[in-house]
Amino acid sequence: MNYILFDGSVRNNLLPFTFTRPVGEIRIGIMTIKEKWEAYLKNSISYMTEDYLATKYPLVVDRDNLCINASFLPNTQLIKALNELKENQALFYNEKLVAYRSSTVLQNDTIDSLDKVVFNGDVLSIAYTWDIFSKNGEALQADFDFLTKGRVSQPISKTNNLIHPERIFLEEGAKVEYSILNATDGPIYIGENAEIWEGSLIRGGLALCANATIKMGGKLYGPTTIGPHSKVCGEVSNSVIFGYSSKGHEGYLGNAVLGEWCNIGADSNNSNLKNNYAKVRLWNYATEKFEQTGLQFCGLMMGDHSKTAINTMLNTGTVVGVNVNVYTPGFPRNFIPSFSWGGASGFTTYMPKKAFEAATVMMDRRGVEFNQVEADILNHVFEETKKWRKY
Repeated sequence: MNYILFDGSVRNNLLPFTFTRPVGEIRIGIMTIKEKWEAYLKNSISYMTEDYLATKYPLVVDRDNLCINASFLPNTQLIKALNELKENQALFYNEKLVAYRSSTVLQNDTIDSLDKVVFNGDVLSIAYTWDIFSKNGEALQADFDFLTKGRVSQPISKTNNLIHPERIFLEEGAKVEYSILNATDGPIYIGENAEIWEGSLIRGGLALCANATIKMGGKLYGPTTIGPHSKVCGEVSNSVIFGYSSKGHEGYLGNAVLGEWCNIGADSNNSNLKNNYAKVRLWNYATEKFEQTGLQFCGLMMGDHSKTAINTMLNTGTVVGVNVNVYTPGFPRNFIPSFSWGGASGFTTYMPKKAFEAATVMMDRRGVEFNQVEADILNHVFEETKKWRKY
């Protein structure tokens, strides 16, 4: 069986994060969606995604393909249903296509030719950007159960104060000293070579992924995910950071999602609650307007390679695109298009040449090359997002 993840109809609702990655590369819980599927299926998976992403995320097609909607997260029930699919059958959940089995990769208008099978079990899926943090607790618990089943945590230093230590798991090389870890409200997972520095206060659920760091005095409460090679400090609540990003100083980040290679300047804060306690509206790229989230708490959505200066203030329900540099005093607008440079006093275009120079230096510090493949993806995003830069 050859396995393929396809983006499906939710891709545009998940922008700006899917400007630079397929849906399956989104991190929710401990693992990315692709990592979850590969762990459950015990097999490698390729992507069917946008043409401009295909060089970095190539498609592999074989004679017998199981194509899976990447917005759905795997569980035991769903895996069983997929294993029972026969050729030219499609699995649906609440009228949404979950997967199909075929000798070829099909377009949406040819799916109707397949035999329809209905899935009646429980399944977790994402459809909007705010689902990434609002459903993170359920995904984190599922990943924790899957990854730790039948295994024993590495020893936890006796310098720490632990509440419900049976729900705390350290991978090989993880380090935690002189901190308080409270797993009452959710599990705490510390990945390989991740580190929590002295004086940190952690209330689960928390996933601190491989090689990530919580600096001294960090205050994190869940459900929160800190992706690989990220660094955080200050106060973080119910947020997801994909990886290679930094919020390394004091300041508040809440009900938020950060992509990769982001940097939040010292003492920057985002609001996650409106002063009138109304439900939050958030910019939606698909409809090109602000859509109701149904959530009272909703903070910041920030695409890859975006940054804030020190003391930056971001309003409730702010969407920041890819390669944005926010600075100057005051609250900027709550939708900032990709490749923008400025703040409350106005924006100018952040030209790719300058953006790529910064990306090259930042990525080199983590031992990652900014190559032509990355440049081509970001150049495409620059052109695709021109219509929203009206300055």
